[in-house]
Amino acid sequence: MKYPKAKKKKKAGGAEPRRQYAALPWRVSDGLEILLASSRETRRWVIPKGWPMKGRKSHATAAVEALQEAGLLGKIEKTKLGSYHYQKRLRNGAVLLCSVDVFPLRVVRQRKNWPEKNQRVTEWFNPVKAAELVHEPELSELITAFAEAFSRGR
Repeated sequence: MKYPKAKKKKKAGGAEPRRQYAALPWRVSDGLEILLASSRETRRWVIPKGWPMKGRKSHATAAVEALQEAGLLGKIEKTKLGSYHYQKRLRNGAVLLCSVDVFPLRVVRQRKNWPEKNQRVTEWFNPVKAAELVHEPELSELITAFAEAFSRGR
């Protein structure tokens, strides 16, 4: 599937954003659905994401994060959907600008148990609701763009 190009974010204060990789988990039930997971500390709705993993390609890292954070197994796309930015608050109170590359993951199943099951809540939403629930405007735009491309591609 072809996706619209994401807007590039300017660097804040000249600092280069730290790179992360995320999966946008989706399935078709009565219609397109997007899985969101709660973050561990703030309990906000997010998509599974994490830091680069040595020896793994970016899309493979996103798939590992989806398995660890939400127990998801499926087919991850090698081409990123786009990117979004957010400010990660570290334990010491510092704030780190992160740029997250997002890879669509067609979910085949969710395991009964996974490493972070007791630390997060997962739930499926229609794309409109998922886009409303995430706090990052660029991520909301990516979810909306994905849903529009999906509906055109059917």
